[in-house]
Amino acid sequence: MNESVIDAADAVPAARAGRPAAVTRGPAPAPSSAPTPAPVPAPRARRLRPLLFCAPFLVLFAAMYVAPIVYAAVSSLFTVHRSGLGLTAPTRVFDPLGNYSRAFGDQAFLSSLGRVALFGLVQVPVMLGVALALALLIDSRSARGKGFFRIAGFLPYAIPGVSAALVWSFMYSSQSSPINRLLHPIGVSVPFFHSEVVLWSVANIVTWSWAGYNMIIIYAALQSIPAEVLEAARMDGATALRTAWSIKIPAVRGALVLTAVFSVIGSAQLYNEPAVLQPVSDGSVTSTFTPIMSAQSAVAAGNYPYAAAQSVLLALLVGVVSFVFFKLTHRGEEQA
Repeated sequence: MNESVIDAADAVPAARAGRPAAVTRGPAPAPSSAPTPAPVPAPRARRLRPLLFCAPFLVLFAAMYVAPIVYAAVSSLFTVHRSGLGLTAPTRVFDPLGNYSRAFGDQAFLSSLGRVALFGLVQVPVMLGVALALALLIDSRSARGKGFFRIAGFLPYAIPGVSAALVWSFMYSSQSSPINRLLHPIGVSVPFFHSEVVLWSVANIVTWSWAGYNMIIIYAALQSIPAEVLEAARMDGATALRTAWSIKIPAVRGALVLTAVFSVIGSAQLYNEPAVLQPVSDGSVTSTFTPIMSAQSAVAAGNYPYAAAQSVLLALLVGVVSFVFFKLTHRGEEQA
């Protein structure tokens, strides 16, 4: 007997009783428990969503980095002209090559470039050599108190550069230098502010301040060397010096390249240390001692376009040097 016959038989007693018959046509459907799917955003909205998260950084980057570079580049294309006795306001004249030709003929600015180049050629290798030696010593198997020496090496970097320069200016002073007092019994006196020595006095401050920072970077790279490699070298009878030369130093090549590039850029931006030493240097640190100080001197004279041209030239030179350095190191890695 099918369902329609059963439904009809059930409906007859209900009609006789005076109430409507309920006609069923099968089991009632169960309520759906599946969640309603969320609306899918449009493809354009999905592409723009990452930009909204990056917007704060992009705005600050454009305002604090890109805009000053563009402004300096545009300002360097104008020259300042003053007429009469200087009683009238100076005027700016569009002269794209005027400031640059003047910079290449400015002996003080060229001397500052050469001074910084010599500084970088000597100070950067010495500082990175000291940082590498400290990192290898702390990483050695027999080293004790590694945490203490890491903090002690990094502590000079935590001191602001101006404060460190002030302390060293006291150490270099001809009247109160404790270094010369210690050397006085043996008849030695170091003229820290002599015109031929003052550059290396500045280099000593920079090395003291930054060697620990670079040491931490190199030491972190040493921790990525697999312990199995070092253990295999020890089992082969390699000494600590041989292990450092053949395994550890090649393994931190990338860290050395990174710190070298940072140090080259920092050398080009040398300003704090010589600026602090200038008042007590007896004239050996001039107002154009470094390219940044030379540009600052132009700003003090009210010649902003010429200062911008010097800054642009310095940035281009540093960019070229960094690019060539990366190319040379990359070629060396490929040949190795």
